[in-house]
Amino acid sequence: MTPQEFFKNDRFATNAGIELLEVREGYGKAQLVVTTEHLNAGGRTQGGAVFTLADLALAAAANSHGTLAFSISSHITFLRGSGIGDVLTAEARERYIGRTTGYYQIDVTNDRGELIASFESNVFRKSDVLPFKL
Repeated sequence: MTPQEFFKNDRFATNAGIELLEVREGYGKAQLVVTTEHLNAGGRTQGGAVFTLADLALAAAANSHGTLAFSISSHITFLRGSGIGDVLTAEARERYIGRTTGYYQIDVTNDRGELIASFESNVFRKSDVLPFKL
């Protein structure tokens, strides 16, 4: 099983239209093309859609070592709005990996390279082996 096949089981992210582009050790990259379904009442991308995009990139990076990892805390700062037609990309980078914990920083940018949001997360690593290898 490939990482892309495994993460298709993240039904929420898949149903939201988020695509996992890349997974390598300590790194994950995901993308979302903003449509009307992603808008809030103000006509801008709903914060939950941006959070979900960043969270999938995090999941890919954190689970890239082959064992199950879960977020135990996450924080997002929204810096710029986006809307219909914008292509948002989240890139997760591992900044620390311990025996049972890890720390990740995720940048969400638009197709013009502008920073949309900054996301940070701590994860807890379990010993459950995942069904894919990088």
